Amino acid sequence: MWRDAVLVAGKDLRIEVRSRVATNQVAPFAFLVLVLFAFALDNNRAVLTQAASGLYWVAVLFSALLAVQRSAAIEAADGARDQLRLSGLDPAGIFLGKAAAVAAELIALEVLLAAGVVILYNATIGGVVLVVLTNLLATAGLAAAGTLYGSLAAGLKVRETLLPLLLLPVAAPLLLAATEAWQAALAGRPGDGTQWLNLLAVFAVVYLTFGVLAFGSLLEES
Repeated sequence: MWRDAVLVAGKDLRIEVRSRVATNQVAPFAFLVLVLFAFALDNNRAVLTQAASGLYWVAVLFSALLAVQRSAAIEAADGARDQLRLSGLDPAGIFLGKAAAVAAELIALEVLLAAGVVILYNATIGGVVLVVLTNLLATAGLAAAGTLYGSLAAGLKVRETLLPLLLLPVAAPLLLAATEAWQAALAGRPGDGTQWLNLLAVFAVVYLTFGVLAFGSLLEES
């Protein structure tokens, strides 16, 4: 399973590096979202700084939707999905590999967006360890849930519009917990974010476990 996961993740990341979709489209879009929020709330810098954590995770969510759609589109072209079924790879390994590739892209984007929050919103990150753990857990949960629902919607003609409808309700608890944890870090009270980290860990484990168990059936049915 782990060997297959490394193969699939490497394949997806090589495709992204060669196509440069993440760097040329997803990253500018995510940063533009932060810039638009900055312009919208520029007259009240205090409110902008206070809302920085929520605005950050909204931008991350938009980026995650694009990254998941791109991950699903890779397998939809030229019958690649059928070839993946016939490859003999462990379905759990395929799921973990695709989720890991999406997570790697999101982590890179989140670093860029964090720098944007500090520069544009005049925010100060007081709990670096809390921020790092929050991003790792939230990204794992988002990538796992996105890979699952991306696979579910991949075989449908309306997958571009269906995926947000499927993913947003599932991602809402993750975003709430991540926003609260970031808020504690920005406020200089990292101890207040511990309970939210626990919630993020639960969601990440649930989504990853469910994906490992159910992805094979979804791959066959989609």
